[in-house]
Amino acid sequence: MKKKILLTGSSGTVGREVLKQLIELNKYNITIMCRKSALKKTFIKHFLPKINCIVVDFEQVEKKPEIKEKFDVVIHLAAVIPPLANTNLPLANSINVGATKYLLEQIKKYNSEAFFMYSSSISVYGDRITNPHITTSDPINISFGDHYAKTKAKAESAIQNSALDWTIFRLTAIMGLNNHKISPLMFHMPLNTSIEICTPMDTARAFVNGIEKRNELKNKIFNLGGGENCRTTYEKFLKKNLKINGLGKLKFPKKCFAEKNFHCGFYSDGELLQQITNFRTDTLSDYYQMNSNRVSFFKKTIASMFTPIIRLLLVRKSEPYLAYKSNDESMKKRFFLD
Repeated sequence: MKKKILLTGSSGTVGREVLKQLIELNKYNITIMCRKSALKKTFIKHFLPKINCIVVDFEQVEKKPEIKEKFDVVIHLAAVIPPLANTNLPLANSINVGATKYLLEQIKKYNSEAFFMYSSSISVYGDRITNPHITTSDPINISFGDHYAKTKAKAESAIQNSALDWTIFRLTAIMGLNNHKISPLMFHMPLNTSIEICTPMDTARAFVNGIEKRNELKNKIFNLGGGENCRTTYEKFLKKNLKINGLGKLKFPKKCFAEKNFHCGFYSDGELLQQITNFRTDTLSDYYQMNSNRVSFFKKTIASMFTPIIRLLLVRKSEPYLAYKSNDESMKKRFFLD
């Protein structure tokens, strides 16, 4: 009999890949949990004949259904991510914490033998510029103003106290073609930050391969990153992507980028999850190539023509720069060393 999998967040960057890989394996009975509106998305509609659906809006607490159907594994990926998670705190609390607790209660009540797999975040480790090498034994040390990280830490705590078998993957910077586009949020990360990326495809593979590795994973936290071949600094990463997108060199005014109070680093113990789930296939070079393939010559030419305007618009949305120019002492203290 096929194992029954319950997946949340199937329309997200990693969730889409998890759903696709699960279907390609053709050995699981798959149920997704999503909003009614998600069923109209082309990606989901394409797979509807091959999956089951539970319609739920995690924002509407009183309307959440009971989950009486039996599941062997729950892969919980649904989340509100930055920048929205740090600007709409009630929404982030409702989805990232409230929905997690709801799922835990329902699974414990009707599926007490299920294995609960959860995607957390590297953000719970806080600023690691001076000590970029991270292990799961390091303390949670959330950066000031990072509400998203707080919700992830609260969800982790609820999972660990749930009495279910669980595993938590703390995801590094997940870089795909449909996320982490150039935006004002880019200025929050200091240029000298050490980063280790992972593609959505590899990240999804860790969860999918982990389904059959319950004994090795249960009741443990793992750091999920792309490994040594996916490491660089934010400055180098940004320079490369600006060039790929036709936006020239990294030329921004002084104090455009924060100097502290963000997150990311290198996962020193990332090999532990790799040894169990064998999920890595992509490198940093692969990511750059995929990104380059996405940008047509026409788009690159147009971007280069309007680079000064695009750069100006971005600068105007840089919170660190605005704090510096307005002499906002509280915000300057958040973003700068002096």
